Amino acid sequence: MRFGYSDTCLEHDTGGRHPETADRLRAIRRGLQKKHGVEYVDADPANKAAVSAVHDADYVDEVESFCADGGGNWDPDTVACPETWDAALASAGLCQWAAHEALDGADGRETPFALGRPPGHHAVEDDAMGFCFFNNAAVAAQDVLDAGEAERVAIFDWDVHHGNGTQDIFYDRGDVFYASTHEDGLYPGTGEVDETGDGDGEGATLNVPLPAGAGDADYVHVVDEVLFPALARFDPGLLIVSAGFDAHRHDPISRMRVSTEGYALLTDRMQTVGDEVGAPLAFVLEGGYGLDTLSEGVATVHETFDGRSPIEPDEDVDEDVIELVEEVRGVHGLD
Repeated sequence: MRFGYSDTCLEHDTGGRHPETADRLRAIRRGLQKKHGVEYVDADPANKAAVSAVHDADYVDEVESFCADGGGNWDPDTVACPETWDAALASAGLCQWAAHEALDGADGRETPFALGRPPGHHAVEDDAMGFCFFNNAAVAAQDVLDAGEAERVAIFDWDVHHGNGTQDIFYDRGDVFYASTHEDGLYPGTGEVDETGDGDGEGATLNVPLPAGAGDADYVHVVDEVLFPALARFDPGLLIVSAGFDAHRHDPISRMRVSTEGYALLTDRMQTVGDEVGAPLAFVLEGGYGLDTLSEGVATVHETFDGRSPIEPDEDVDEDVIELVEEVRGVHGLD
């Protein structure tokens, strides 16, 4: 894979006890050190205009001023320092790079993966939250649409937390499809099945709030039975994967049971889905707070694109997940 990476993202200092630290990127780099075919690309940062295309301009100015004044706690979870402004623009720019690379034909072993921080999927139009200042995936999707490189963009968010920001930004629009698998009831408490979009965006938001303890077979079942038919119907010109690795069974802040091999399975399914619907793939880093499991997760995504075939799960799909999937299929008319 080709990984978008910038040392600027290391300068975003959240303090010693915060789970979202620069050590996350360092761990990923160490985990990829001995892998074959790894390439790093330092892309241009996003500019204010690109960020303001999905965020309120006054909010963007407020973030810039907050950082220039020394930063601090934006809220109890979301921390900035003077360098956060440049890091946030760099992170968004890496996602723009990944989206355009995919549309320019980078696939297979050259599939782009943006390794930026701070992450983005909780950032709403006019506020930062959940460790996120700018919504990286949304910036990239809007940039592609504004450039006329695609008429429709899909974002699939497999982070354990619901990407409320991505959903909110595009909730009333029909040109961006947002789908999320997340742990039911976990922060930020959004992402119910009946949150399906509004106005022109009706039906373009799809949420699968999985019960705590869901594992590999459950996630694969959701992709096969819900995500694939929904994306085939939407027919996107680009598929962005908001790839968080905090649903891993050993991540410290969730109760899900996805294994490292489970992320290989999800990656393999994304390759298949992208091929079937004719949508190039771009990956964007979101969460993941166990350093070992995060680095293993990113490495297994790379290995899958490098040709390693994942092992299918041997456990059965949970009955509650089967019922949930049937409910989602009914709400979205996928039956």
